[in-house]
Amino acid sequence: MNSTVSRRQRLYAPTAAGLALLCSVALGAATPAQAFSGDNHEKVTRAALGPGGWHPNSLTAMADGNSGAIVANDHGEYFGIGKLHCDNADYLDPRYDSRYPRTRAQADAEIIDCVEGSVDHVKRALAAADRLVDAKGHVIAAQTSISPACAWNDQPGRAKCEVLEDLGRGWHQIEDFYAHSNWADQAAPGAVGARNPPGLGRTDLPAFFSIARYSSMNRADWVKDATRHIPHDLATGCYPDRDHTGTVSNCANRVTHDGVLNKDTKDSPRSAVGHNFDRAYDLAVKDIARQWKEFKDELQHRYPDNGRAQAMICAITHDHPDRTCG
Repeated sequence: MNSTVSRRQRLYAPTAAGLALLCSVALGAATPAQAFSGDNHEKVTRAALGPGGWHPNSLTAMADGNSGAIVANDHGEYFGIGKLHCDNADYLDPRYDSRYPRTRAQADAEIIDCVEGSVDHVKRALAAADRLVDAKGHVIAAQTSISPACAWNDQPGRAKCEVLEDLGRGWHQIEDFYAHSNWADQAAPGAVGARNPPGLGRTDLPAFFSIARYSSMNRADWVKDATRHIPHDLATGCYPDRDHTGTVSNCANRVTHDGVLNKDTKDSPRSAVGHNFDRAYDLAVKDIARQWKEFKDELQHRYPDNGRAQAMICAITHDHPDRTCG
C-alpha cells in the first residue's frame, strides 16, 4: 500500500518550515503524511461500500483516491483544518508524563470538533437528498446525473453531487481517526511516553461517531453524549494545522502525528507495531459501512412517504437512476 500521499495546501501563513514544505510540494517532492494516503482512503471506502450495490461510476465518484469525494478534504484550503482529519487530540495521563502540556479536556474538545465536522456534513447530505426525487418519489434526472463530473467545490449544484461531496467530506475524518489515533493500536515495547504513547487496542467502533443520530439532535445533547464515550487515554497526533480554536498547533513536547502516532501508510513507524496498520484499516472499513447504513436509516426516518427514501438511496448508488430506479 505504499503510495504517493495526497498533498494539501496550507490554510495558514507559512513559517520557515512551512515555506520549505510548500517548496517541496511545488517541486513534486514527497511530503509527510497527514491522512490515510489517497489510495488507502479509496481502498477503505470501496471495501465498505462496494458490497452495498453501488454502481461503478457512482462508487468511483465517491471513492477515487485522486479525485473522489472521499479525498475532497485533502485538497485546497481543507488541508490546514485539523478537525477534518481528526488531528490535535493528543494527551498523556500524568502516570506517563506529569508535565504533559495538554489536558484531557483540551483533547476532548478536539475530538468533539472532529465529530462536529462530520455531523455538519451529514446534515447537509440529508437535506440535499430531498432534491434527488420529487414529492411522488420519482427520480429527477437533472439532479442525479454525475456527468459532467462533480466539482467537490463546496458550492450548490446537482443534488447527487452535493450528497456525495458531503458524505465524502464527513466520512474522511472518520477514516483518518483510525490512522491518526491510538484507538485500535498498540504501543511499541518499552517505556510509554510522548514518543511512544499508549495504545488502546480497541476492536469496537466508537460510540461518539453516531453521526446520523447526532444529526437530528441539538448540539448540547449530542456533545454531552459523545464526550462521555471518549476513553481517558485516547489520543490523536498533534499536527501543525488549525485546532478547534483556529490556532495553528505548536507540537513541541507533544505526541505528534509525524513519526509517532500516524498509520497513514503501511511503512510508518507506528504501523509496523502489532499489525497496527491493519487494525486501523479494518476498523475504518467497518465504520464507513456503519455510517452508510445509519445514513440510509436516517433517510428512511426523514422521508417515509411515497417510497422517497428508497428512491433517494437508489439515486445515490446507481449510475443512471432516472432509468434504473423505479
